[in-house]
Amino acid sequence: MSTQTETNTEPRTPLSKERVLQAAIALADEGGIESLTMRKLAKDLGVEAMSLYYHVTNKDDILDGMVDVVFGEVDLPSGEIDWKTAMRERAISTRKVLSLHPWATSMMQSRTNPGPALLRHHNWVIGTLRESGFSIELTAHAFSAMDAYIYGFSLQEETLPFETAEEVAAIVEAFLEYFPTDEYPYLAELSVEHIMKPGYDYGDEFEFGLGLVLDGLERAM
Repeated sequence: MSTQTETNTEPRTPLSKERVLQAAIALADEGGIESLTMRKLAKDLGVEAMSLYYHVTNKDDILDGMVDVVFGEVDLPSGEIDWKTAMRERAISTRKVLSLHPWATSMMQSRTNPGPALLRHHNWVIGTLRESGFSIELTAHAFSAMDAYIYGFSLQEETLPFETAEEVAAIVEAFLEYFPTDEYPYLAELSVEHIMKPGYDYGDEFEFGLGLVLDGLERAM
């Protein structure tokens, strides 16, 4: 009597630049951009490090590609909506994407080899403003002001020493314990009357500040 041995092996997904970039993003999301090395990336993909170079030129090529993938995740509004609504939705989506990929905030404007998603993104912003009546000069001012606010807020949010309401309360309580409130009365007031209130979330400040930027740009038209 003969026996037949069956082996069930799942076909391996072919290595591609897209797979390399997605794996690199997953590594950076989990451990920060400093955790991304060619050796670690290859290990996570189940290949030898040299195999990566069939799909990417070097680590800079990977970083450029990662940034382009992130730009591609930002929702750019379409349809007949006014420029303020479009820019508000774009800003909110950008911040949301950056919260998923904290490592990307400092890299979004620093890469010297922009990819197609980055170029489409910037062209959309410029085109939306120009078609809404912004002069070329005011378009440049507006683009700079909006991105400075979006990326600046995201960077500040990422580097805050707290994430939860409980951590905020602990930090404020430590401050009030070690620093005399009579010397810093307004700081103490803001801490107690605002930051320590139930439901406080620093991220809620984003849309208020964004509104100020957009209202100011509207007045400048």
